[in-house]
Amino acid sequence: MRGGSQPFLMGCNDGHTYVVKFRNNPQHVRILANEMLTSHLAMLIGLPVPGRAFVEVSPNLISGNPLLKFEVAAREEQCAAGLQFGSRFPGAPSHTLVVDFLPDRLLRRVSNLASIFVGAYVLDKWTCNCDGRQVIFHRDAEQSRAEYSATLIDHGFCFNDGEWNFPDSPIRSLYPRRLVYESVRGLQSFEPYLSRIENLEAAELEEGLRDVPPEWCGDDPQQLPRLVERLYSRRRRVRQLIVDAKNSSLKPFPNWH
Repeated sequence: MRGGSQPFLMGCNDGHTYVVKFRNNPQHVRILANEMLTSHLAMLIGLPVPGRAFVEVSPNLISGNPLLKFEVAAREEQCAAGLQFGSRFPGAPSHTLVVDFLPDRLLRRVSNLASIFVGAYVLDKWTCNCDGRQVIFHRDAEQSRAEYSATLIDHGFCFNDGEWNFPDSPIRSLYPRRLVYESVRGLQSFEPYLSRIENLEAAELEEGLRDVPPEWCGDDPQQLPRLVERLYSRRRRVRQLIVDAKNSSLKPFPNWH
């Protein structure tokens, strides 16, 4: 699969297919923790994300499959066996059309387009996603007139990749197609997601800690609880972060005056 972490599309013994990110990926082991935790946060506030799973990859599968390697600079590195992060593919690959780009006429027809993208922006400002917003669009491959659905993917650069800090910037976390923000008229356009984040209880965030194995946290697993504490304290800053983006030179919200 494409992407800096060089994930693999793998069929698993539960009968489903997953995009699998490995612990020794070329970016950072913590992107697995980022994926697991941010998916939990997205579900808490009602955003569409793929089903997530722990994927156990055996040493025999690694040794018997020469494709399970990363390209790192001018060399190859074998994928590590063990517990990996899996993001469920939205259907059977042979029967599901999945794209990451749609022309404007199709993009405007995506179900719940405005709600999904303004909600994603709130999530990304909260988590300080230092990458552009990544979304896939999918439909039944045999139903050419069916509407596409949108799903948020790729949260590895939330919390600034493996740094686990929050270098906020007004120009980060935007989707490059500005038409998805045409419905924005003011801060009220980011509801109900803003209020959902602001009203979350600490215990709801802490539930996400139980889903993250210590080996996905790098050298200091105790940084994970501290990360969640900072997330909780940031809840009330998200409104100002959005206003800062609105006032930036990029002018991402064309109809907010």
